Amino acid sequence: MTTVSKAPPGANPAHGPFRPLLPGQVSQVRIIRRDGSEDRLVLEADRLLEAPNWTPDGGALIVNGGGHLFRLKLAGAPVLEPIAIDGIDDANNDHLLSPDGRTLYITAARKVHAVPVTGGTPRQVSPADGLAYYLHGISPDGSALACATIRPGEVLRWGIAIVPEAGGPARQLLEGPAPVDGPEWSPDGAWIWFNGELEASVPGDASLFRMRPDGSGIERRSEGNRVDWFPHPDPAGETIAYISFPEGTEGHPPNLPVELRAMPAEGGAVRTIASFFGGQGSINVNSWSPDGEWLAYVAYPVG
Repeated sequence: MTTVSKAPPGANPAHGPFRPLLPGQVSQVRIIRRDGSEDRLVLEADRLLEAPNWTPDGGALIVNGGGHLFRLKLAGAPVLEPIAIDGIDDANNDHLLSPDGRTLYITAARKVHAVPVTGGTPRQVSPADGLAYYLHGISPDGSALACATIRPGEVLRWGIAIVPEAGGPARQLLEGPAPVDGPEWSPDGAWIWFNGELEASVPGDASLFRMRPDGSGIERRSEGNRVDWFPHPDPAGETIAYISFPEGTEGHPPNLPVELRAMPAEGGAVRTIASFFGGQGSINVNSWSPDGEWLAYVAYPVG
């Protein structure tokens, strides 16, 4: 019988900026070579840090923690540089940079906002249509954002929607009772990758999928008993990195033994790049380096 892997007592698996660390736990922001041959510690902190993005110039990571965003330069002493965003103190771990690196897109209070990467006054991008929006992807030309959506009601309906970067009505690609999350474009714009329970045999049994940008041609791309989340295409579009949870996990909770894995986009052998204690917050958004040689992630060891 399959058992459900859940976070230890005291940990909050829900989305949100204020999940506490466990006693004796730290956040380790790390970068690892795509073949796993070198794994560097960038910063260790006794506060929650999540979801590193690599800046397009390759010089820094963007991370979130405590409802705020920070720049973490990779050269010199590691220092968290706050990015001041007017009126936002509840940003979560769903954030991205524009292809030119000038704009930071963030998720806060179930809405998606745009703000200069240096900080300033945010502009709401997601429509006020009653849905909750969680940012995960940006089109190669920067004109549209891919978001996971939740429609409230007696039965939640999960979806994937495309939102114009300039604002306006969303275009819903997928919606239904099966949870879906993590939509990201392939670099050539031909596919949107995501994770979901579209073919789940038990609750929580998430796999990786891809579909065309119009919502057609849905294909399952991962197999096996593990629970796979957050597919991230590399800059060449040849490799998909993702986080793999133990069999029986429901959702994407923190504080579990997880694996950072990679597989060819067109099918082939799956490789485990790293095994560590983590989950929620480790690699929620795309964290490939611009040259495709490194991945950033966060581990959460205890003791």
